Amino acid sequence: MQASFATLSQLARAAVPDHSTVFDPSLILWQETVPGGTAWSGLLRRGNALRLTDVSGAANVSMLLYNYEERTERYNMPDTLKAQHTALLTADHVCYSDMGRVMCSIASDTCGWHDTVCGASTEHSVKAKYGDARYQEQRNAMYRNGTDSLVNELEKWGMGKRDMAANLNLFSKVQSDDAGGLHFVTTHRAPGQHIDLRFEMNTLVVLSTAQHPLDPNPVYAPQDIAMTLWRSGTAGADDRCRLHCPENGRGLINTERYYL
Repeated sequence: MQASFATLSQLARAAVPDHSTVFDPSLILWQETVPGGTAWSGLLRRGNALRLTDVSGAANVSMLLYNYEERTERYNMPDTLKAQHTALLTADHVCYSDMGRVMCSIASDTCGWHDTVCGASTEHSVKAKYGDARYQEQRNAMYRNGTDSLVNELEKWGMGKRDMAANLNLFSKVQSDDAGGLHFVTTHRAPGQHIDLRFEMNTLVVLSTAQHPLDPNPVYAPQDIAMTLWRSGTAGADDRCRLHCPENGRGLINTERYYL
């Protein structure tokens, strides 16, 4: 496993051009801020795009994706990485489901690296790193972890712990060394970085703004995320994500046939 990940890391692109999306403000559907350490979930429809913005430059978003109509279909990390010959996600990449369909595409990204392999923080990892701050004593200042937050959101949709899968960690960069050890990198972070996810399927999005499990900050300090949703349309014939590799073109065709 360690050697395999190191090989993938060598294939990953460390920096990409900024293909920032410019959109008409009249197309904005809603805007919202998700406070650090909390969670959010909702239906994002095909043809809409979500911009997530790291307000402070130190945020993490642990995210899960599900086909809204058939929730046993969900984001598949191994297929997403091997189809695009990468260990990270950034602009021009897409997120595949376990049915070979493209759930969303990354139309724009000013961060350049999003972690795909480290999972979400747990009650044990947060307690070991930051101490114990329970609701009974701290109320809303309690310490929250990514795994429990995601499960709590899933339960709102009739799902639960058994529906958990490998998640994305947006705005977090993790690299491997020659021995296969994983290391969190902070030098790429900057306030205002954003990623635009254009949804090619009706997708149930579940996210937590808990800190990354490898975040070196010794203090419990999860950061806010700003969200903007707008009408974007879907990937066209000359779209960069579609043309990124032949696999992406085929995945988008699979998705388009699903909605015929």
